[in-house]
Amino acid sequence: QVQLVESGGGLVQTGGSLRLSCTPSSILFNVYNRAWYRQAPGKQRRELVASIRSGGTTDYADSVKGRFTITRESAKDVAVLYLKMDSLKPEDTGVYFCNAVAPPYTSWGRGTEVTVSS
Repeated sequence: QVQLVESGGGLVQTGGSLRLSCTPSSILFNVYNRAWYRQAPGKQRRELVASIRSGGTTDYADSVKGRFTITRESAKDVAVLYLKMDSLKPEDTGVYFCNAVAPPYTSWGRGTEVTVSS
């Protein structure tokens, strides 16, 4: 199964920006959807932050609309997935995971930590 590796997390002040990357270890075939999730400190559930479908349609959680942008390097399945995060808030703190759905498989990365200080 394809491995996904996230990078780009770190410590940033409120109002700052970060760009996360998600790099697949090999070509992703028949990808239906790719997404970013986050898990807030002390929470067990991962929250969907942003997603992009194979045709390019994007969706965002209401809490990040207008501040976060999901893109991919190209239309190719091996493309790097990005999440540009602007105007960061303390409530954006968490571990960010990338995900790829290529039926019947779903791949996850191990996450990259984002901390937004107030």
